[in-house]
Amino acid sequence: QVQLVESGGGLVPPGGSLRLSCAASGIISRIYAMGWYRQAPGKERELVAIITRGGTTNYGDSVKGRFTISRDNAKNTVYLQMNSLKPEDTAVYYCHGKDSDITRVYWAQGTQVTVSS
Repeated sequence: QVQLVESGGGLVPPGGSLRLSCAASGIISRIYAMGWYRQAPGKERELVAIITRGGTTNYGDSVKGRFTISRDNAKNTVYLQMNSLKPEDTAVYYCHGKDSDITRVYWAQGTQVTVSS
């Protein structure tokens, strides 16, 4: 019912910045919230940031104060501004959508973020 496509990953040095975007298509009225999870090799997937239809945000503890999630409702797109990046931020970042039906979620294809000198 909903498709998510994300972009913006890449290689940056420690202390650098990246901006991810995620665009939704399909039955977008179904979407309650959008954001990102990330997963590093050998580690569990963890919450990065979520923003609801009404604008409420939620951040993982490890990124608070460094990452900011925002939305452009006219473009059905959310953005993740990542500042002061650390090597431990290196992971595949997966855009995530929550359906109004609590039993259904959506995932984008993932984009690699690598923080290294």
